[in-house]
Amino acid sequence: MTAAFRYLRDYGAYLRGNRVMLASLISNDFRRQFLGSYFGIAWAFIQPLMFVGVLWFVFEFGFRAKAVDGDVPFALWLMTGMFPWFFFAGTLSAGLHAVTSNAFLVRKVAFNIDVLPLVKVASNLIVHLVLLTVLIVLCLLNGLTPSWYWLQLPWYLACLFALLLGLTALTSALYVFVRDIGNIVAIVVQMGFWLTPVFWSFTRLPDGVLWLMKLNPVFYITRGYRDALLGRAWLWQDWSHTLIFLGELTIILFLGFKVFRKLRVHFGDVI
Repeated sequence: MTAAFRYLRDYGAYLRGNRVMLASLISNDFRRQFLGSYFGIAWAFIQPLMFVGVLWFVFEFGFRAKAVDGDVPFALWLMTGMFPWFFFAGTLSAGLHAVTSNAFLVRKVAFNIDVLPLVKVASNLIVHLVLLTVLIVLCLLNGLTPSWYWLQLPWYLACLFALLLGLTALTSALYVFVRDIGNIVAIVVQMGFWLTPVFWSFTRLPDGVLWLMKLNPVFYITRGYRDALLGRAWLWQDWSHTLIFLGELTIILFLGFKVFRKLRVHFGDVI
């Protein structure tokens, strides 16, 4: 455990000393995702907004869904859960290729490949921040005035970023050697969408099932975004859920960095 903390300390020192290079890598990775398409970066926002629109139409008019959380419009309630999920699912899927899509960097002796998972997560963060800004504007337009609860949003965003960093480090390192990891991630994303309270309310679950669902770390993030933006609860009001998430996050970060550092010496021989 001491070695892991030492590694994180050295990792942070390296990032602070190479901020310009890191910013350039993030910018290039972001642009490369949409290279060659007519609408370019616009697709990053068109796709999630259209998906939310379809779900809203189906549940608002097809199933006649009513407001789930007090008097909050269903579409707004839906987006507070969908936007963090988009960031999680999109980054987890794209993060598989953090190493394999940068073979030219991996083979550079002077390049620290430890930053590749961070680059992939940070480039996807750009889209999330724009969508989050749109969401905040929509909250204001729907009469939700800023409250002290909103101060929790950076905490949940940081938790989501750290979770994705650990998972991306783990999956991208394993994917170099075991391509089946791609199929496993696809299944996790597909099942996770339905097992995470994105467009259904966890308040209807019995206590026994609710405890089991709380083991899903994205559940904590989704619930947190709603509690913060819709002004419903403080993060310490359910301290047990916070402790569960932090415990899982610690394990994921430790495994992610440990596996990535263990396997990185062999990346150049495989890709």
